[in-house]
Amino acid sequence: MSLKIAVLGGDGIGPEVIAEAMKALDAVRHRFGHAFEWGTGPVGGAAIDEYGTALPDSTLDVVLKSDAVLFGAVGGPKWDDPKAKVRPEQGILALRKSLGLFANLRPVKMYPQLLHASPLRPERLKGVDLMIIRELTGGLYFGKPKKRWTTSRGRRGVDTLSYSEKEIERVVRFGFELALKRRKRLHSVDKMNVMETSRLWREIATEIGKEYPDVELRHMLADTASMQLVVNPAQFDVLVTENMFGDILSDEASVLGGSMGMLPSASLSGLPPADGSKPRKSKPALYEPIHGSAPDIAGKGIANPIAAILSAAMMLRWSFGLHTEADAIESAVEGVLAEGYRTRDIAAPSDRTVGTKEMGDIIAGRVG
Repeated sequence: MSLKIAVLGGDGIGPEVIAEAMKALDAVRHRFGHAFEWGTGPVGGAAIDEYGTALPDSTLDVVLKSDAVLFGAVGGPKWDDPKAKVRPEQGILALRKSLGLFANLRPVKMYPQLLHASPLRPERLKGVDLMIIRELTGGLYFGKPKKRWTTSRGRRGVDTLSYSEKEIERVVRFGFELALKRRKRLHSVDKMNVMETSRLWREIATEIGKEYPDVELRHMLADTASMQLVVNPAQFDVLVTENMFGDILSDEASVLGGSMGMLPSASLSGLPPADGSKPRKSKPALYEPIHGSAPDIAGKGIANPIAAILSAAMMLRWSFGLHTEADAIESAVEGVLAEGYRTRDIAAPSDRTVGTKEMGDIIAGRVG
């Protein structure tokens, strides 16, 4: 099988961790006999420096000719001027919109070897295995009007939170379908006590829930969900919520596992077939670690590549239906952690601390 993958490293530690994910995929290639076709292009701050835009047409062309996208991170202090009209983050936002990637999946799984790395007590982490589904193409990040201006009374700014019935329906239905494949419990997270869009969200979620009698639907306010993720995270199976709430809650949930460097993500335009076969041909899905560009450690060789490597495993599973190959990567990560290898962000004093490249080499060796 020839797999066409667009590799967009981006800024900061993005290229470093994506290089290690490619090592794991190369090990998959050798072990299982697949052929990979790599396409590359600048995105984010690097693209701004070279082309004056965060997503050049040449990069988008590479993406559209690929079957999936492996993405690093964008941004950094160099491009942090709040008055700038072109920002690195516009690159990833434009990709999501261009590809119709409305569902962002962020799995949170506890590794027994990393209980010490979490700020929560171990007994609160027992049984934690949840999936957050964040709506990705609507809400405050894309709503219009979005602007700043100056009045006689001073500066003002506005962002618009807008959702249509179709946007809510498709991501909530995605949540129900995924819950059917897991433990059949769906938390729909909103802020219906103060927001009109959330009242619409809850109304639609309730209506769709009647079509899924085997799935237990629970409504929860976003502020309550943020508290419950710390107090009792094991209660959650699948959470579905709008763009900004999902962004915040999934970053909070990443702390459960001890580090953002452990959490992968997938951005999809729909669920794969129920029989687990390869999805029908469509626009490519995008896979990325949830951490940012971490400019403070870029170039130091200490970034944790595991989230990027696990993102590559999600790509094999969700875009190509290669479940055995994805299992091989995930098992390799678990095995390396069991042997005590750690990057600095998840290390205890007694652990064997290794750098970015060393961790990538060890995991790839396990895969092969």
